[in-house]
Amino acid sequence: MSNFIYSRKIHFADTDSAGVVYFSNLLSICHEAYEEVLLSLGINLSNFFTDKQLAIPIIHAEIDFFKPLFCGDLINIQCQVNPISDKVFDVNYLVEKDKNLIAKAVTRHICINPETRESQFIPSYLKTLFNE
Repeated sequence: MSNFIYSRKIHFADTDSAGVVYFSNLLSICHEAYEEVLLSLGINLSNFFTDKQLAIPIIHAEIDFFKPLFCGDLINIQCQVNPISDKVFDVNYLVEKDKNLIAKAVTRHICINPETRESQFIPSYLKTLFNE
């Protein structure tokens, strides 16, 4: 899969008392982009997030800011999905405004059985996302 682009306007609720996007809110917006990637595969999100056989929790997240974002800013988030192992993958996010890099983030996901909590292999339908 080529890089996926998610576009979004920054809302007042995304900002803190200084009027700047709060760090955890931008991570949440990145997760919105991840959900859009899943939708692009034709995945029903309601079924995906309540699956009894597969859960894909985030086990690590980080974000670096280079410039602030404010209410009304229009951003594009470029998503790239990369395998780490046969059970773990990263989603890398580049956040841009007016073609300038504003922030970059990563979320690391592991595939598990939600009942046993044991790790399991990444399903083949998700492997189509990998930029290998």
